[in-house]
Amino acid sequence: MPTISPFHIAIPVHNLEECRIFYRDILGCKEGRSSDHWVDFNLFGHQLVIHYKPKSDEKIHTNTVDGKSVPVPHYGVVLPWQEFDSFSKSLKNKGVLFVIEPYIRFEGQNGEQATMFFLDPAGNALEFKAFKDINQLFAK
Repeated sequence: MPTISPFHIAIPVHNLEECRIFYRDILGCKEGRSSDHWVDFNLFGHQLVIHYKPKSDEKIHTNTVDGKSVPVPHYGVVLPWQEFDSFSKSLKNKGVLFVIEPYIRFEGQNGEQATMFFLDPAGNALEFKAFKDINQLFAK
């Protein structure tokens, strides 16, 4: 099984308070340190920092993967298989609109995974996924 270490990622947001509510109340992230320009969150054991940046008119780019238009860039977490379903249902119940609805990608192939994509209030794309067999995480 792969060794998993916490990562750190910092992302830009144009509305700090709206995104603070999203990550805390919708995704269920515990809030850590903060200032008037940034907020730390525990994103499934990883450090996510939202930083204020003025709004941009830049459009989201996509690449095709498994017949779907995947937003680039994006970030997220690989969840345990059993947790993916309950997390995706929680997001649906909270009214999250999906860019790509939860589904099984590469079904029956190496790298079979459950995946979903959605945007935070600042337009940052998030992907949460799960592998039926975590040993397939880097399978070719």
